[in-house]
Amino acid sequence: MAEKKPKKSEEVTKEKKTKTKPKDKTQTKEELAAKVEDSSKEEKPLKEKKEKLTESELKKVMTDTKETLVPLTDYIRCSVHLGTKVITPDMRKYVYKRRADGLAVINTKLIDDKLRNAIDFFIQYNPEDIFIACKREAGWPAVEKFSEVLGIRKFTKKYPAGIITNIQLEDFFEAKMTIICDPWVDKNALNDATRVGLPVMAICDTNNYTKDINQKIIGNNKSQKSVGLILFVLAREYLKAKGREDEAEALNLEDFTGKLEEVEVK
Repeated sequence: MAEKKPKKSEEVTKEKKTKTKPKDKTQTKEELAAKVEDSSKEEKPLKEKKEKLTESELKKVMTDTKETLVPLTDYIRCSVHLGTKVITPDMRKYVYKRRADGLAVINTKLIDDKLRNAIDFFIQYNPEDIFIACKREAGWPAVEKFSEVLGIRKFTKKYPAGIITNIQLEDFFEAKMTIICDPWVDKNALNDATRVGLPVMAICDTNNYTKDINQKIIGNNKSQKSVGLILFVLAREYLKAKGREDEAEALNLEDFTGKLEEVEVK
C-alpha cells in the first residue's frame, strides 16, 4: 500500500506537468498564427470577387456601358457563357468563376470581344474559300443554316480526312480558311488544315486546348443554342460587311438556335 501512494502522486505530478507544459502554449501561438494566415488567404478570393463582378452585376454593367453584338439576354439564354467542369491552361484566362455545381462561367465581356475579333478575321475571306466542320450533332442545325445563308461548304457528321491534303481524292478541293466547332471533336479537320497551312477559326470551350488555332471564339460549343447564336452573329456580320444589309436584317436568331425561352435580367 505504501508503494502505491507515490505512484499516484507521480501521476498527479505528470498531469500537472502536462497541463502546464510551455510546449502547449507554443503550439497555441502557432495555431493562432496559422489561423491568421488562413484568414488572410481566405480574404484574397473575396477581394477578387469584388473585381470579378457577379453575373447580375456583370449584366448591369455591360447593358449600361457597352453595346454588345446581341442583347446580353441572348448570350445568357443561349448559355454561351457556360463552360465545362474542366478548365485547361489555355482557357483559364477567360473564366471568371465556377458555379456551385462546378461548371466554369466564361466572362461574357470577353466572349463578345473575341467574337468581334473573329468577325474581323472571317470577313477577309470569300465564301468559296471557306469550309466549316462540325462533328457534334448539337451543332448541325446551325451549321446547315450557316452554310445555306453564306454559301460556305460544310461537313457535318464526319469530316472526310485528307480531302484538302490528298490531290488524288475525287472530292479534293482547295480552301483558304476553315471553321471548326470544337478543336477536339473536329481534330481531323484541324489536323488537315494545319498540315497545309490553312488559318483555323474555332469555337473553344473551357475544356479545349487551342494549339494551331489562329482565331478563337470562346464559348459553349456543346449546346445547339450556343453554337447557333455564334454562327448567327458571324453570318449576320459577314453579310453586312459584304454590303448585303437586307439579307442580314432578314436573319432570324431562332432559325439557328431553335426555339428560345425568355430570360429575365435582374
